[in-house]
Amino acid sequence: MIEVGPTRRIENLSLARQAIEVSADGRVVMPGFVDSHTHLLFPVPGTPCGDPEASLHSLRATTSTQLKMRASAYLQAMVRHGTTTVEIKTGCGTANDAEMKILRVIAELQKEPPEVVSTFLFRPPPISDIRGQSPERPWRHVSSEFLPRISRRGLIGFADLAWHEFTNQIRFQSTEWAAWPTGYLQVARSLGLGRKLHADGERLAGAIAAAVQHHATSIDHLEHATAGDAAALGQSNVVVTLLPCASFYEEERYAPARAFVDAGAPLALASDFNPRRSPSLSMQTVVSLACLRMGLTPEEAISAATINGAYALGRGELVGSLECGKLANLLLLNVSDYRELAHSLGANLVRMVMRRGEIVYEEGRVGPRPVEDLRPLW
Repeated sequence: MIEVGPTRRIENLSLARQAIEVSADGRVVMPGFVDSHTHLLFPVPGTPCGDPEASLHSLRATTSTQLKMRASAYLQAMVRHGTTTVEIKTGCGTANDAEMKILRVIAELQKEPPEVVSTFLFRPPPISDIRGQSPERPWRHVSSEFLPRISRRGLIGFADLAWHEFTNQIRFQSTEWAAWPTGYLQVARSLGLGRKLHADGERLAGAIAAAVQHHATSIDHLEHATAGDAAALGQSNVVVTLLPCASFYEEERYAPARAFVDAGAPLALASDFNPRRSPSLSMQTVVSLACLRMGLTPEEAISAATINGAYALGRGELVGSLECGKLANLLLLNVSDYRELAHSLGANLVRMVMRRGEIVYEEGRVGPRPVEDLRPLW
């Protein structure tokens, strides 16, 4: 419960309905950010861009403990910038050992302050890597064996598909190509998993049709979308997740956010955090870029980074807004007007972060440490 006035009384539902008082005088109180699209664990930092084999080799050479420590540092930085719910994708193609390694680490990260949502991202292997085998074989293996296995173990909530890699590799040479992603998405649905699609290539018609047909929770990227694509998605319930930081770092075109909003498509924003190609951990930066480069208003961008992001992860009934019955995931910002988020690129405005009614981060003082806090070396 949040009372009107300079002091907000916030009820902690997770601790036997105890209550604490937090001064919010002169500050903005808003929902915690929901980052619904990240690549937090793969590829590994330091590997060359565009070299999946090097990334896979580096992942296998890195211990699970090292992966967890690095990911924990990322997640804590995200919390300090106001993120209270984070999605983490896999993405090692058909390397089941590497995928399992990532999924086990994600499971261990559930104890971190932000809520962590796990997504299996299937990247179809290049045709040249199949070495004379049927190009359908990797799809059949993932759909009939690996995806059911990790679903039964409760390791994932979503099944994602790198559509652009599929279309680039197949190049429509096979008349049976359409059956492969359809089978994958049908299996995911039968297992009770949410469906997602990566659509950062130029061929979007097939991805959009598949997302609508298979009731995908979200379709992401869409930098090459047209007004017609926006209109098609505006007639569906598929959440459109746009990633302005990816365009900023890659110096590529930005997705037509205004067209999606005008078409009535539900719009979410996410960081696309990738330590190699999109290393921004701050959803505040995402909101600023969406306003500065994509034509969104502060209200639209904040909604896309909170409640719509929550729906992109199937969490809209629990998080993403400040309402009775929802988890108390909220922020205090060091500004008196939420619209300042639109032009605070690179700044961290967060004063305090609360998750499930518990304070998990509070801004510290700046200055020399008191002498009594310093321990002598002898």
